[in-house]
Amino acid sequence: MSVWDGLVGQAPVVQTLQRAVAGDMTHAWLFTGPPGSGRSNAAIAFAAALQCERGGCGECHSCHTALVGSHESIYVTRTQKLSIGVGEIRDLVRAAALAPMGDRYQVLIIEDADRLTEQACNALLKAIEEPSARTVWLLCAPTVDDVLPTIRSRSRLVVLATPSAEDVTRFLVGRDGVDPARAAHAARASQGHIGRARALAKDEATMDRRREVVSIPGRLRGVGTCVAAAAMLHDAAKAESAAITEDVDARERRELDDVYGVVERGRRPREYAPALRDLEKSQSLRAKRRVLDVVDRGLMDLVSVYRDTVALQLGTRTALVNEDERPLLDRMVETSTPELNLRRIDAVFVAREQMMEFNVPPLLALESLMMALR
Repeated sequence: MSVWDGLVGQAPVVQTLQRAVAGDMTHAWLFTGPPGSGRSNAAIAFAAALQCERGGCGECHSCHTALVGSHESIYVTRTQKLSIGVGEIRDLVRAAALAPMGDRYQVLIIEDADRLTEQACNALLKAIEEPSARTVWLLCAPTVDDVLPTIRSRSRLVVLATPSAEDVTRFLVGRDGVDPARAAHAARASQGHIGRARALAKDEATMDRRREVVSIPGRLRGVGTCVAAAAMLHDAAKAESAAITEDVDARERRELDDVYGVVERGRRPREYAPALRDLEKSQSLRAKRRVLDVVDRGLMDLVSVYRDTVALQLGTRTALVNEDERPLLDRMVETSTPELNLRRIDAVFVAREQMMEFNVPPLLALESLMMALR
């Protein structure tokens, strides 16, 4: 299998990148596309192909180390915090000035280029404007508008599309050996998000949580049910976030203790307390972002229910995301209008903006949203 096989439904993108590997190169690239389309996967596959003597065979040592994240000439910056600071970018810029191992490339990947602070953008811009020989920058962001204009004007754009449900289904069946019926269900429910589709197909608990979320519109009958639905969605997001981050937090704490030689109830160096505060602050920001990410995914599941309802009411031939929830959709068709459901979709995006842009506490925004949906 080549390095390109993991890019689901992205044939035009693969062709562009293969031409670049063959000689049509640029020193800076910007990968854009909706969540789950595979922006970072495309960047890593491209980086692997640039290091491979055979253009991304997927079998050699260079391809293997690139794909698992241990290649000595590929640097990947990703964040679970709310932003990427100037310090992290300066570290990358210093790495970019080094000569690559062998005669290939020094590749620097920024997975969340839309989260760069203003100072970080300025530091990155200077490095892109004055690139070192055989240095390649690969930036990933949802849209071109999420990146500083001066950076995107100096980068070659690669736009990824949302994979079709059929493409995702074939991927799950072929790569993960998922039962075709379950793969098709997960592909529809994920709305083209590869990582989400794999989780839904392989983890029954994830599928159960989604079923509970999409059932919310049928349960909003009074103030009490609205408050309960908001609490359910918020608590589920916190629990999922904690399950993901607890092990990472504990490992980082152990590593910090090892660095400063701290043992239980032992004497602690003076420098340890400030380092611990910085670590706890970083972990808190990461947990906050994770909760918002999980809540946001639930909101998109809610939107899919109302979109399906509108499609049925208007008689369009759009494939339904929630075909397995047809009894709920049929009840909503009978008890609402397309105009009402479009207003409900708007309410979801207002709540999303409140949390993401204006820092409204998630539980408060969700309670207001549930009342609006009712």
